[in-house]
Amino acid sequence: MKIGSTVWFTTVFTVAASLVASAQSSDKGAPDIVPHRINPSSGSGVLPGSTSPAKQTILYRGGAVLAQPNVYVIWYGNWNQANGTDNAAGQQIVRDFLNAIGGSPYFAINTTYSTTATTITGNVTFSGETSDAGSQGTKLSDAAIQAIVNRAITNNSLPKDTSGVYFVLTSSDVSETSGFCKSYCGWHTHATVSASDIKFAFVGNSAKCLSACAAQTTSPNGNAGVDGMCSVIGHELEESTTDPDLNAWYDRQGQENADKCAWTFGQNQYKAANGAWANMGWNYLDPVSGAVLYHRDYLIQRNLLRTANSTGTEQDYCAVSYDPATHSFTQ
Repeated sequence: MKIGSTVWFTTVFTVAASLVASAQSSDKGAPDIVPHRINPSSGSGVLPGSTSPAKQTILYRGGAVLAQPNVYVIWYGNWNQANGTDNAAGQQIVRDFLNAIGGSPYFAINTTYSTTATTITGNVTFSGETSDAGSQGTKLSDAAIQAIVNRAITNNSLPKDTSGVYFVLTSSDVSETSGFCKSYCGWHTHATVSASDIKFAFVGNSAKCLSACAAQTTSPNGNAGVDGMCSVIGHELEESTTDPDLNAWYDRQGQENADKCAWTFGQNQYKAANGAWANMGWNYLDPVSGAVLYHRDYLIQRNLLRTANSTGTEQDYCAVSYDPATHSFTQ
């Protein structure tokens, strides 16, 4: 299956997340995590976000970035439920998103965070997935998320990849006890796993708390919990690309690129076929004939674009798309 040309629209609503700075976890032995906050505007209507430059410039701290992340998914918990969200169809929504985001005008925003040592290409590879039915129970600590990643690597369910970002995606009957649904919708970090520096993230099914971790109860793909997850996944993936070891790109308050645009969706959102709001979409093509097999729309939070004005002074804008060839962008 190939991905067709991205359809770039934009409108008005709200979904995804932010950072509360590199907060030290209270779990003994747990990693420092960078959480992204819950929706601060739940129920307040459609929020496009500002078109003005960000008030505080994002700064480079000298750390490494990921040129082209490989994404691995660990489906944790019970993803075979008859609840309309934790099911095979929900998993496919995530797969389609991860297969489409690489090389898109949306993910191209991250190319503006290239360094003298590493060029961020804007590409992403969905490199593998595995399931964990509950090796750490249904109430997870931050340390348990790391243990889930470690288990998947050490039992060879997934390869050990220092250019990878491992996403632990939990079903809606699983809790992350350090603050999921209360203070955050997901987080990313890194740690030494099997003697290597491994980047990983937690994202829970937003169905557990739609008012906190999703933008709308009717979503473009008919699964509000998983559609909400996709926005959080996009948020954590771009931050894992530009600040994988928590020492590369963030502002003076500790906010990473996606944090500065969290829960905003741009000026040109549109209605999907089922009436839900969306701001980007892809056609999925038959690899042989090139015919359109199906189409998906998504509502994904904006990301921070680094750019400069006519005098060369850096200005950062929240955007949904960027063209590296022309340096044009859509807010």
